[in-house]
Amino acid sequence: MADSKAFFAAYDAVLGQWPVKVEAVDIPTPYGRTRAHVSGPEGGSPLVLLPGGGTTSVAWFANAEALAEHHRVYAVDLIGDLGYSPNDGQPLRSSEDLTAWLDALLDGLGLASVQLCGHSYGAWTALNYALHAPERVSRLALLDPTGCFAGLRSGYMLRALPMLARPTARRMLAFHRWETGSLPADPVWQEFLAATAHAPRPKAIRMRRPRPENLKAFTVETLVLLAGRSKAHDARQVAATARELLPHATVTVLEQASHHSLPTEQPAEVNRLLKNFLS
Repeated sequence: MADSKAFFAAYDAVLGQWPVKVEAVDIPTPYGRTRAHVSGPEGGSPLVLLPGGGTTSVAWFANAEALAEHHRVYAVDLIGDLGYSPNDGQPLRSSEDLTAWLDALLDGLGLASVQLCGHSYGAWTALNYALHAPERVSRLALLDPTGCFAGLRSGYMLRALPMLARPTARRMLAFHRWETGSLPADPVWQEFLAATAHAPRPKAIRMRRPRPENLKAFTVETLVLLAGRSKAHDARQVAATARELLPHATVTVLEQASHHSLPTEQPAEVNRLLKNFLS
């Protein structure tokens, strides 16, 4: 298990550089225990952060301080994904299982209603949950969401296949550099991304797009932040579709961002937009 030890050492190293005090809590759910990293004032408005696939809760290290200024932040390891939330209970087979898991997680945290923010696969999970339980989500923020308004580009998937089939540290970093144009500026985060090659790979859940009629009837206040240089999908096509299906949403394109640069690289603008929306 030396490889897993290396991954969790890299995970802990990223968490160790969070600029705010953070407490790790493990919440039992029918699908397995779930790790949440909690920061911010106890009386702050609850904000749940869902990371992109394979990046874990520690991916919010560049956002935690800004978001925890007025919010009680719960950064979550997605169930069954990399990190400390193993799917060792009921199996995860569908988006319905993920929404049931989030119901159990919020119940376990004692949160009747939250603001919800997700990136990529975490954004897809967040949107599906808000459609399932809109009464429990006061505001929804989606960072370059995948599987919500458009599918992934075929070129992106073809480029990712070798990394997914036979992950190595070199392939992990090469894929990041291809998508973003450079390696991460933070050496600790770069080491973490390389170490994800050694973590057990989760079984993917098929990302079915929400029905257009359900999106058009959706009333939760929503912010969609898109990466203008994303290679995962066409940001402008996604923006147009999001504006059509969620006419009351705020849709913004961050021109210099790429899919995998969010939310870690140059986070000042992301933090500003999120704080303005969530405040």
